[in-house]
Amino acid sequence: MQDATLVERIRRKYKSLRPVMDERMRRQWAAAEATGLGWGGVTAVVSATGMSHNTIIRGVRELRERSKRRPTVGNPRIRRTGGGRKPIIESDPSILASLETLVEPMTRGDPESPLRWTCRSTRNLAKELQGQGHRVGERTVAMLLHRAGYSLQSNRKVREGDSHPDRNVQFEHINAQVLVFQRRGQPVISVDTKKKELVGDFRNGGREWRPKGEPDEVRVHDFLDRTLGKAIPYGVYDVTHNQGWVSVGIDHDTAQFATEAIRRWWRKMGSRRFPDARELLITADGGGSNGSRCRLWKVALQNLAETIGLKLSVCHFPPGTSKWNKIEHRMFCHITQNWRGKPLVSHEVIINLIAHTTTTTGLKIRAELDKNRYDTAIKISDTELATVRLRKAKFHGDWNYFILPR
Repeated sequence: MQDATLVERIRRKYKSLRPVMDERMRRQWAAAEATGLGWGGVTAVVSATGMSHNTIIRGVRELRERSKRRPTVGNPRIRRTGGGRKPIIESDPSILASLETLVEPMTRGDPESPLRWTCRSTRNLAKELQGQGHRVGERTVAMLLHRAGYSLQSNRKVREGDSHPDRNVQFEHINAQVLVFQRRGQPVISVDTKKKELVGDFRNGGREWRPKGEPDEVRVHDFLDRTLGKAIPYGVYDVTHNQGWVSVGIDHDTAQFATEAIRRWWRKMGSRRFPDARELLITADGGGSNGSRCRLWKVALQNLAETIGLKLSVCHFPPGTSKWNKIEHRMFCHITQNWRGKPLVSHEVIINLIAHTTTTTGLKIRAELDKNRYDTAIKISDTELATVRLRKAKFHGDWNYFILPR
């Protein structure tokens, strides 16, 4: 893939030099730039200048031949005035209109914008134009598209969907609750499940420093290894002390698995940090194993409250706002950065990589493997749900509620 910065730099250089160069100087300058860049240089120069691939190759041959003979004296004739192949838009003026007709039905974005793009390939566009009688190749089509203001672009995640009318008010409520708990010296945690990972020598996104020419060799296809299984990291982030806990499950991401991770955090980290705690604030997403509508989550929280002896206050983020959960950008992102480009070949490797994740702001994480099995077929009846000592908050009781120990 071409470096966009490199191509843009060559384009600016060519734009400033083009007026003072004749045809031969242009192709030989382009050849020198391409040769200096090494592998992929010709493609980069073609993208930046719009010259023909064959023209640049011809310039490379001329430079090689010129280095073998003595320099010429004077200024020999390059080509007679008006000679050479005419630009395609001069020899075939209708080609731009034909190309626009093909592209326009597939064009996305504002038609008046100076930057437009198409989802059709240059190869298919060239084939369609050839069928209409135009003598054109895919490189020329690419040049014409650039000239018309098109570029290749990928999708970008920016839309969150419809916003809940109480979204901002819920954010304010969560923030106020966090401040109240922190002032009273009570624990506040952010919880969530990180993306499930296949365990084995599979490709992991990102790059790491290794001896040149010796990359880690991984499998071609990412199919579940029945022996090694998968890893399900469930995280608990202590908002006040910038510390985290991750339980790495091997079975299913259920509400019982989630509350077990919170119990382990409290037993091994939280109780030592908050010896005088009487209640615990949990901020969580609105869906998944810790979702606001999950009955098993509430029953599991009741068992957790009785096990650790704390009143549990739960605040859920509004639908479609999971990225605002503290654990996402305070802990999970750093774990991903730490194991980038590293195949997750075993659960032990995953545990070690998570536990050795640190930041300049002092983040510390402990991790542990959870070998328990969790049933996904548990159904909670109305009778069972009624046994939960749940008290709804005055504001959005479906998102904010308390669970008291029996």
